[in-house]
Amino acid sequence: MSSSDLLFWDTVDRIRETEPRYRREAYGFVVAALGLTVQALPPERLADPARRHLGGAELLRGLVRLARREFGLMAPVVFREWGIHGAEDAGRIVFQLVECGELSARPEDTLDDFRGFDLFRALTVDLESGSHTVPGRRRGRPGRPGLPA
Repeated sequence: MSSSDLLFWDTVDRIRETEPRYRREAYGFVVAALGLTVQALPPERLADPARRHLGGAELLRGLVRLARREFGLMAPVVFREWGIHGAEDAGRIVFQLVECGELSARPEDTLDDFRGFDLFRALTVDLESGSHTVPGRRRGRPGRPGLPA
């Protein structure tokens, strides 16, 4: 673990001393999602610091992508265990890290940028069909349950 990683986790521990609402892992996951989302930006946007900045909705979409990849259908359960009950919680984590100097924000960035996004719906909607996934139920051909389509 690098010294910057240790400093980050020390910062998270200090935040949690006064605000223990979110589990330690939630902070690391939000920062990981931020990093992966920035890395996925088109090269011309990535090269421009002003355009590299992510808005709340962009970060939330990245958070959902990473959560679905890492946790699959268990993502909502993991988030609830970490104290994340909606998109606004992810925003609170971001702004706590901004206040401690771990992340940066523009003057126009606010917690409102994280409101109105249905995080748990995004975690459970099948992106291809637009339908909700049902844990434990496999999609199959009509009349032939359990067989792949």
